[in-house]
Amino acid sequence: MKKQLIIMLTIGAYLMASCAHHNHDHNHDHSHDGHNHATEQQDHHDHNHSHDHSSHDHDHSAHGHTHNHENGISLKPGEAQAIGLTTETATPAPFTSVIKCTGNVIGATGDVMTIVAPQSGTVHYNRTWADGSAVSAGTALFTISSRNVGSGDAAERARISYETALAAYERAQKLVSDNIISQREFEAARESYEQARLAYEAMGSSKSAGSEARASKAGYITRLWVNEGDFVEAGAPLATIAQNKRLQLRADVPQRYYNQLHTITSANFVTSYDDEVYELAHMNGKLLSDGRNAGETSYFVPVTFDFDNRATIVPGSSVDVYLLGNTRNNVISVPMESLTEEQGLFFVYRRLCENDFEKVEVKTGTSNGSRIEILSGVNPGDKIVVNGVYRVRLAGANNALPSAHNHNH
Repeated sequence: MKKQLIIMLTIGAYLMASCAHHNHDHNHDHSHDGHNHATEQQDHHDHNHSHDHSSHDHDHSAHGHTHNHENGISLKPGEAQAIGLTTETATPAPFTSVIKCTGNVIGATGDVMTIVAPQSGTVHYNRTWADGSAVSAGTALFTISSRNVGSGDAAERARISYETALAAYERAQKLVSDNIISQREFEAARESYEQARLAYEAMGSSKSAGSEARASKAGYITRLWVNEGDFVEAGAPLATIAQNKRLQLRADVPQRYYNQLHTITSANFVTSYDDEVYELAHMNGKLLSDGRNAGETSYFVPVTFDFDNRATIVPGSSVDVYLLGNTRNNVISVPMESLTEEQGLFFVYRRLCENDFEKVEVKTGTSNGSRIEILSGVNPGDKIVVNGVYRVRLAGANNALPSAHNHNH
């Protein structure tokens, strides 16, 4: 009996230990499962959060408007106004086709006179003359003396002959009125006097030694043909004077443009000494000839205009000529001063907002001297910098905006 009781207690204790171990394992598993469940919930929450954030980024990208200006340039507030920066809105407009060549400005026919030596002899300047000197009508420019040459001074001989003939003529006038000499003798005396007078006046009618060469019209000396002390023959050129009221522009056009000569209507030109663009349309310019004969040894065809000299243009100047031909519509062009060149590439500066600008590469076409055709790079409505280009270019070298410069709307 006692043995059976011990066995039963042992079995009971075993069973209780087994249940405790089972309960511990069950609780441990439950706790582990709960942890996994929480972890899954956290992962699910993180997944949802990550998904929402991605969605937010997607919406921001969809609704945000971003400008990335790789060539952006910024000026300080108020700087554009301080430097007088101006822009021009690019607008398609008529543009005249252009043939660029070289040429010369010369005095117009009837506007140029040449002063010649009235006698053979040595040249003496009446004052120091130079190319460009202004002279008045009747101004004595040179004195030609032959006192120590050959048979003596011709002017002096002409003066003596004139005074002798004048005295004989005056005496004949008195004698013929008293019927002392015949009318025929009187006419002979008058003829001798007139011939002597013409010869004397041709010598300059000067009381000084030698004869004077005078300017017959007012103008500007464009060329001096002789130096002080030179010996010249009668009729040799001494100086050329231009009145500068009308001038001529002679353009030397390469023969490859021969078929386009009939389209030329006017011209602009630029001198080498002031870089100003002169427009014949504003100077009463007229086309005189579009030469059809280039000559046997010339590779150029001459085209000639005449125009009013309303500026200080020097006759004889070499110029760059822009011959204007047919007009094309809807052409975008910009002023020449808007254009910059870097290593053979051309650029303009486009205004983005008040103080921000963008450097834009452009492809250019023909130029008429004051404006140049833009084939690509500029769109209608773009605001292109005209005045202040150098300052914007300098800012671009020292103060370029980063590529992340954004305007978000």
